[in-house]
This record gives sequence, C-alpha cells and structure tokens, in this order.
Amino acid sequence: YGCYLQILQEDAMSDLDLLMKHVKAFLSTQRINASSDLISQQDEYPGHDWLASTVFLIMAGNMERSLHLLLNLSSQLSSAFIWPARIHASVHLPQEVAVSGIPPVYWCTAHYVEMLLKAEVPLVHSAFRMSGFTPSQMCLHWLTQCFWNYLDWTEICQYICTCVVMGPDYQVYLCLAIFKHLQPEILERTQSQELQVFLKVNLSFILFLTTIL
Repeated sequence: YGCYLQILQEDAMSDLDLLMKHVKAFLSTQRINASSDLISQQDEYPGHDWLASTVFLIMAGNMERSLHLLLNLSSQLSSAFIWPARIHASVHLPQEVAVSGIPPVYWCTAHYVEMLLKAEVPLVHSAFRMSGFTPSQMCLHWLTQCFWNYLDWTEICQYICTCVVMGPDYQVYLCLAIFKHLQPEILERTQSQELQVFLKVNLSFILFLTTIL
C-alpha cells in the first residue's frame, strides 16, 4: 500500500518489522500480568497494530521518527482510543477492565455513537436493528484498523491528526457523519439484506473530514 501511494520503497518491509518489534517490546512493559486461555486476555495484542503501520506510512518509512512519535503518543489520552494495541490489558486500566480485553473504543466511543445515532439518525439506527447487528460492531471494525480500506489515505491521516489534536471524541463525530453520509445506501442495503456485507466488504467511501466535522 505504501508503494502504491509512492511514499515507501520496496525494501521498507525490514524497517517496518523492526518498528513492530520495538513497539511490541515497549507495550509489553505496560501490560498487566494475567494468565488466561482466552486470546483477548493474553498479554500480546491479538491482532495487527494498524496505528503503528499508519504512523510508519505517515513518516514515509522512517523507523526512528515513527518510533519516537509512537512513544510520545503513548502518553496522550487519545492513544487509549486510536491505538488499541497500546491500551490492550494496560496497567493504566482498572484490573477488571484490563483482563476483560474489551477496549475503550467499544465501551466508550461505540456506546456514544449508538446513543447519538438513535437521536440524530433514527432511520439508520432502526436499519441496524432490523439487520440483526449493531453500529458498535461496525465502529469497532472501522476504528480498530484506522479506516484502512474504507477512507482515502489523506482522510486517514486527517482522522489520526484530528483525534490527537482535537481529542478522541472526534471518533464519535466521524462515525456519526459516516452513518449519516451513507444513510441512503444503508436503507437500500437493509431492504436487500446486504447491509453487513456492504459495510464490511464492498464499502468504498471517500469522506473529507474538513467538510463533515
């Protein structure tokens, strides 16, 4: 993807691997010691670190600058919401929350999205109920992977910068704006019983944050 955007060279993979190793080592010192058979409760984050990959692209493949930015970001409140790997089983969370493996982006961001969606875009909220799944599931899916495959690269960068500078509550505003923007398609796909496939697989939307926020 970085080569496609013409911001990375083909030999950048080794630097990305090195960055991931450094980040993994750092985050391992920030996690509670919990033994469990559940993947979500194991020490290592059970998924790809999309934010680290995004920062690597933002820094044009510079490993040192990427690591420096991530280490600085880890001390910011916004990292708990835009960097799932950072907050996974973190010592900065209450013990009960940390061992649950449920990220703040689910029980905070997604909760407010559902609450406001019901009030501001009731037709979309009803469409999700009719389809048998929740807006929270889609929000978690989008936010966990930093909107890769859903937003244009420029908008992904704007999303990260907006949440860091303006605060993580802008995650809520962005998700609401996306649902409102997609309302006609959501209602149409609900009728054809294709809503989940549309939002997870076939969705390709370009959204300019400077316009909607």
